[in-house]
Amino acid sequence: MNTSEMSAKIAAGNGFIAALDQSGGSTPKALRGYGIEDSEWSGDEEMFAKIHEMRSRIIMSLSFSNGKVIGAILFEKTMDGQVDGKPTPQALIARGIVPFIKIDKGLEDEADGVQMMKPMPELDALLARAKGLGVFGTKERSVINEANPKGIAAIVAQQFEIGKQVIAGGLMPMLEPEYSIKAEGREEGENVLKAEILKNLDALPDGQQVMLKLSIPVVPNLYADVIAHPKVLAVVALSGGYSTDEACEKLAKNKGMIASFSRGLLQDIRAQQSDAEFDKTLGAAIDQIYAASVA
Repeated sequence: MNTSEMSAKIAAGNGFIAALDQSGGSTPKALRGYGIEDSEWSGDEEMFAKIHEMRSRIIMSLSFSNGKVIGAILFEKTMDGQVDGKPTPQALIARGIVPFIKIDKGLEDEADGVQMMKPMPELDALLARAKGLGVFGTKERSVINEANPKGIAAIVAQQFEIGKQVIAGGLMPMLEPEYSIKAEGREEGENVLKAEILKNLDALPDGQQVMLKLSIPVVPNLYADVIAHPKVLAVVALSGGYSTDEACEKLAKNKGMIASFSRGLLQDIRAQQSDAEFDKTLGAAIDQIYAASVA
């Protein structure tokens, strides 16, 4: 697939995007969920080797390349690694899956009810390396914890600022101002978030597009205007701590919004499963998430 073919595949939305981008801080928890205890690795190098084994197994699984997964978000070390004897992005492309890279370096302390992204001084170099490996787009996460208009405006402005830098680097930005599903007043805050997103979309130069990764809204179809906006390639949903069943039930009520789940995709796979059991379990999750995405 070339860039235009990848863009068309994401725009068509006939499937969902897998989130395989757990970073340093969340990796031990992800490994525990996979059935690998902390005692089975020592130090970051062994930890990242274990998580790469998990991700490689997922990517190599027959069910992962059955056409229902149209994209995958990678952690930087996963992007730089190999799967099936190829750089990971190329292994995905060979399976018809569009590769993305997580670029944020974590969150700042909360201020005005939000957690902004930490500075990314080496972003341009990362974008150039990712593009050279065939990566199509990026993903960058920040978090909203309160319905604070000042904080929400700031977090959206930062997302679009980074998004413009990504576009300048030749990649497609997936902006992720996550709204915590545990936050009070979320319905009110999501209306503020939508208004800020639309304002920033309107200000984007003609011919530029972004993607958005958003929490499944309290009010179904809240983001219909965002999905239909000409400067939006696609809007995807994060599972945000919901179980697979909960996330899929809520997602299916939002037309045009497809999944980009991590926990919702991986919650039942285990290192101890045989390859057949692993593929069957992963395939069942893929089928469920696909059905909710194209409902």
